Amino acid sequence: MKRILYILLLLVTGNSLYAQDTISFINGDQIIGELKSMDKGVLQFETDYSDSDFKIEWGGVRNLATSTVFLITLSSGERLSGSIDSGDSTGLHLQTEEGKRTVSNDDIVYLKSIEDGFWSQLYANVDVGFSLTKSKNLRQINGSAGIGYLGETWSWDARLNTLFSSQDSIEDTRRTDGIVSANIFLPKDWFVVGAVDFLSNTEQLLDLRTNTRVGLGYYIVHKNSWYWNFATGCAFVNEEYSNGETSLQSMEGFIGTELNLFNMGDFNLFTKITAYPGITEQGRFRTDFKMDLKYDLPMDFYVKGGFTVNYDNQPTAGAPQTDYVLNTGLGWEW
Repeated sequence: MKRILYILLLLVTGNSLYAQDTISFINGDQIIGELKSMDKGVLQFETDYSDSDFKIEWGGVRNLATSTVFLITLSSGERLSGSIDSGDSTGLHLQTEEGKRTVSNDDIVYLKSIEDGFWSQLYANVDVGFSLTKSKNLRQINGSAGIGYLGETWSWDARLNTLFSSQDSIEDTRRTDGIVSANIFLPKDWFVVGAVDFLSNTEQLLDLRTNTRVGLGYYIVHKNSWYWNFATGCAFVNEEYSNGETSLQSMEGFIGTELNLFNMGDFNLFTKITAYPGITEQGRFRTDFKMDLKYDLPMDFYVKGGFTVNYDNQPTAGAPQTDYVLNTGLGWEW
């Protein structure tokens, strides 16, 4: 209750005056307006005289003062609600419900204005790629889309990737994979993860594989320029095949890690690998690997290249152990 009253008081106070946030840069420049967010090392800042929000590198900020109330995530995994009073050589001074505290610029990995409401905490992207060659009339189209939400104590994310390839004298190739996941954030950068992912793949004779996972994760590194985490737990798998084989239900363990480097100029590199040792299917071992390299373009457009590998040492009869996809595309995010 104290927490709710504190946030309401800040919101009422902040809305009674025009929001004036001030950023001072390491080169001595200063800008006044409204700080909307900071994520992955980039500030989003609005002014009266700009048609669109400025995007500012967090590393160039010396100090700032805000009247806006933020969700604040620290590199230690701690999550707070409050404003930033000012900054000096000792760091940034936060005004939270627990009182004042000082943190360094590098300690802050995420800021999001509470005043912007639910919709401002959503994020989404979509991209598509297409290729056509005269040789054997090859046509290939691939696409992906995602939407998610990041709150103070939890997040959810949904992703879908699809590929269709057609070529003369060769059977069509179809592949679709996706995931719906949710994280509950715990103290000290621990989190609970729950996810349902699926794969339909003509190459591996899979009509559908549904994989339900529950586990515990930890951020080994959590900074405003990159993060690295791991998660482990149990997975419940249901597989249906296109070769007439009986469907299979099994239990697996899983252990995985992901690395996201997002402070490389306009480049963003994301890699993830997850291993699934069999529990009920003794001796079975599966691995999923994914890597995406994205280059940001103006107006929130981007170009992306991706590489995905699926390995199964005990595939269904007639299917290969390994399948991979290499794709490129043009996309847009918000």
